[in-house]
Amino acid sequence: MVARLLLRAWPRVAAGGPGAPRRPLSAGSGPGQYLQRSIVPTMHYQDSLPRLPVPKLEDTIRRYLSAQKPLLDDEQFRKTEEFCKNFKNGIGQELHNQLVAQDKQNKHTSYISGPWFDMYLTARDPIVLNFNPFMAFNPDPKSEYNDQLTRATNMTVSAIRFLKTLRDGLLEPEVFHLNPAKSDTDTFKKLIRFVPSSLSWYGAYLVNAYPLDMSQYFRLFNSTRLPRPSRDELFTDNKARHLLVLRKGHFYVFDVLDQNGNIVSASEIQAHLKYILSDNSPAPEFPLAYLPSENRDIWAELRQKLESGGNEETLRKVDSAVFCLCLDDFPIKDLVHLSHTMLHGDGTNRWYDKSFNLIIAKDGTAAVHFEHAWGDGVAVLRFFNEVFKDSTQAPAITPQSQPASTDSSAAVQKLNFKLNDAVKTGIIAAKEKFDATMKTLTVDCIQFQRGGKEFLKQQKLSPDSVAQLAFQMAFLRQYGQTVATYESCSTAAFKHGRTETIRPASVFTKRCSEAFVREASKHSAGELKQMMAECSKYHGQLTREAAMGETGSVPSGLVALSTGARALTDTYLLCGTWQQPKGLPCLSCIWTLHTGR
Repeated sequence: MVARLLLRAWPRVAAGGPGAPRRPLSAGSGPGQYLQRSIVPTMHYQDSLPRLPVPKLEDTIRRYLSAQKPLLDDEQFRKTEEFCKNFKNGIGQELHNQLVAQDKQNKHTSYISGPWFDMYLTARDPIVLNFNPFMAFNPDPKSEYNDQLTRATNMTVSAIRFLKTLRDGLLEPEVFHLNPAKSDTDTFKKLIRFVPSSLSWYGAYLVNAYPLDMSQYFRLFNSTRLPRPSRDELFTDNKARHLLVLRKGHFYVFDVLDQNGNIVSASEIQAHLKYILSDNSPAPEFPLAYLPSENRDIWAELRQKLESGGNEETLRKVDSAVFCLCLDDFPIKDLVHLSHTMLHGDGTNRWYDKSFNLIIAKDGTAAVHFEHAWGDGVAVLRFFNEVFKDSTQAPAITPQSQPASTDSSAAVQKLNFKLNDAVKTGIIAAKEKFDATMKTLTVDCIQFQRGGKEFLKQQKLSPDSVAQLAFQMAFLRQYGQTVATYESCSTAAFKHGRTETIRPASVFTKRCSEAFVREASKHSAGELKQMMAECSKYHGQLTREAAMGETGSVPSGLVALSTGARALTDTYLLCGTWQQPKGLPCLSCIWTLHTGR
């Protein structure tokens, strides 16, 4: 088995849901409480975002046939064309009309929003490997700050600063700037903040700026996916003020926000984390953390047993915690070890259902592992980048800082769970399945130092298209065939947009792959380069169509966004080539080749 998703991204240098009103600054809103103080409210553009368009049926069929062409022989393709024709002239048109009618009745959201949540929440497969991805941070540039306690404290404080900045409406709105000289300026921001929210998107559009959907952000904190029979539930309690910490399979909680909503002093957080790191208790005989790695229906049944067995209040503390901080007791050996550790770990020291786990290894190596149902990479990557920037450029403590003189034994609560025989049996079974599944996972990497995105751009080739082409060539070389591949593209330019699928396999990638793998001696370097250029051009077209919701009926100004679609998608795409250090190739991700979503 290979993992569905492994994402490794490199950093670049309100209470309530979407549209929540900006809250007044708290009395304690001094230095260190916020990441930034945007003069444009965080959700200023949300109400006026354009709606995700429903693609025309004929365009969908045309794109489907284009994606099938490289996978089928002539006879298979002829039959597929006939099926598509019958579908278009029959039930397909009826279903399309129903979709359009339903979309018109739900103008407050996008036509994919409900089905998208259903897709994730009704899936019964374990979320580990199948859904949850991770992003690994670079080390702190100042090596002495990579001490586990120091980095855990700084990243925790920075994460809570993000929370406060978001909830108080001071986080810069997520905007894609095509002309930053005009739109990413104090002058424009001072003007646009007075434009009503119902019109603000259009004001940004006038200067070639395109605000992105931020409706997912409120699920970043105090959120958990709860297992339920048949369909899970997303739970959020933004009144909770405590952090959940996992170490050696034990659960701890302590407040990181005071009663006024201000961040507890960094030295106090440091003291509590030091206290947890000094706990010498042996690992629990029955680690509860295995249960969220189970089949969702099995986990739902075991969760009910836990609640009825006297653990309801304790589980509520896990579910409502601002996020989960995982402190591992070993250093990271290499990139392969990092991938296994952050993608799944040993099953004892993660709570896979939390909106995200912030993981800090013994040597300070850090990553974000997140549950995927509530949101996509756009929100998590913004959080990821802001936390890295703040924790390294404005760290809350230094390696020389002393923890506060406080009674951590009173402030830190170690959670104890009452486990009956049924739950213990469930944990044993979950562990056996977890261990067996992880043994089937193979991760490997190679670092290629000759080239990279800048070189490819000089050759007028899209780095992303070359990465996708490389996947096709590798699969053809190993298995002798062309298969469908999947690449995600953000549709965050639209209200409640999620992602759209790019199908990179094409007649162009097939022809180019076969030329390189099977017929390299028959083609000149110029001919091979021309084939790569054709792949790049077509991949750019696919990316633009995906980013635009696969239709020509978008607001006219949004078409301009297609010129920057790669930058938009690269923020989220598994191939985040633009984030790589200059001169290095795209090593930020591993996407598996498979035949469907």
